Amino acid sequence: MKIQDKVQNFLEKIKSINHLNAFLQVFEEEALKKALELDLKIASGEKTGKLAGLVFAVKDNIAIKGKKLTCGSRILENFESIYDATVVERILNEDGIIIGKTNLDEFAMGSSNENSAFGPVKNPYDETRVPGGSSGGSAVAIATKTCDVALGSDTGGSIRQPAAFCGVFGLKPTYGRVSRYGLVAFASSFDSIGPIANDTETIAKVMEVISGYDEKDSTSSNLPVQNFSELISRTPEKIKIGLPIEFFKEGLDEEIKSKILDCIDFLKSNSFEIKEISLPHLEYSIADYYLLTTAEASSNLSRYDGVKYGSRVDNPASLKDMYTLTRDEYFGTEVKRRIMLGTFVLSAGYYDAYYRKAQKVRRLIQNDFLKAFQEVDLIISPTTPTTAFKLGEKVNDPLSMYLSDIFTTSANLAGIPAMNIPVGFDSKNLPIGMQLMANHFREDLILQVSYFIENNFIQKKYRD
Repeated sequence: MKIQDKVQNFLEKIKSINHLNAFLQVFEEEALKKALELDLKIASGEKTGKLAGLVFAVKDNIAIKGKKLTCGSRILENFESIYDATVVERILNEDGIIIGKTNLDEFAMGSSNENSAFGPVKNPYDETRVPGGSSGGSAVAIATKTCDVALGSDTGGSIRQPAAFCGVFGLKPTYGRVSRYGLVAFASSFDSIGPIANDTETIAKVMEVISGYDEKDSTSSNLPVQNFSELISRTPEKIKIGLPIEFFKEGLDEEIKSKILDCIDFLKSNSFEIKEISLPHLEYSIADYYLLTTAEASSNLSRYDGVKYGSRVDNPASLKDMYTLTRDEYFGTEVKRRIMLGTFVLSAGYYDAYYRKAQKVRRLIQNDFLKAFQEVDLIISPTTPTTAFKLGEKVNDPLSMYLSDIFTTSANLAGIPAMNIPVGFDSKNLPIGMQLMANHFREDLILQVSYFIENNFIQKKYRD
């Protein structure tokens, strides 16, 4: 099939899933033009890039030059980016095609994709349910096969949780593996950009291109990037997998637990060693995560003041009124809540009691993982405590909503790579996700085991 025909098919599919509200922008003309150029290149025998023919959707908190960068917020509703994010630049340089930008929770703050100023995204398996957040639009784009790859961002589970709810693969890389330049900051010491796709091989191929040092991002790592797509089929002979007792306690849906244990039994029967481990400080991860990320959000979002860029109220009575009224008018409820929480924990008299203590707990959580990885190569856990919940079910209960991330936030606190793998469905035909975690910069190991599970367990059990 010609690339142009493939893009045309995707464009038609995007129109057919319009009611799911996954896309905020579609770049029809540019995508078809780029596809035609690639078809001509291939026909003439010219060399093409590593990603030639792969069609991407990009979460709308990642900058694409000349395109709107809304972050799902009214405050940036008409803002256009003046440069490309490093990941976008690298994709385009390797002949990837970008077909559109996807919906998200406002400023990536949410676990359900109900916080977008442009309306909620709906789960393709059950339109009365959420797709997960904040990269809900990207996960739905992959689940509905309207592109080959979607980029998301993950601050506390925002790639993995929607990937689990929508039955697709989603990788949060090690912090620093992929440049954050051009990603609108939510919590700078947590944020990661990563790929979502329908198979491990595509994720491996994309990771080869988007990973690596970037002089525009001082937190990016200069460690060499492996040929992930070549490595994935070479599963190491002896792999020891840890099952943290804290992840399998009360509160985990029994059907999710059953499916994960089923996969673990399969791994046991294929000579993987399974060992029970403990991550003793895990119980503090949600509280720790929300203390630290709201503090960073309070600082990062102070730039949206109605002066520098973005929306501004008309005719304010004073400068103070302009700041206050602009933020009140154009920020959504969840963003305001997190700014207030973050400002509080950073305030005089509370800094030591909350923020400083939270930083110490973050180190303890990271140490738990480092200790665990001295005993095991990988850690397996559920990705989410439940399958996709109903739209509106948790909107008025922030704590219940925050607990949706109970199994994902710890990887961001520790800075380690983690990936969702779809491992079946519950009795309501809703997807179930399993999470793989590895030590820093061991994406290769995660991808190898994911590939093995996909081709020897998922394919045989659910796709044949």
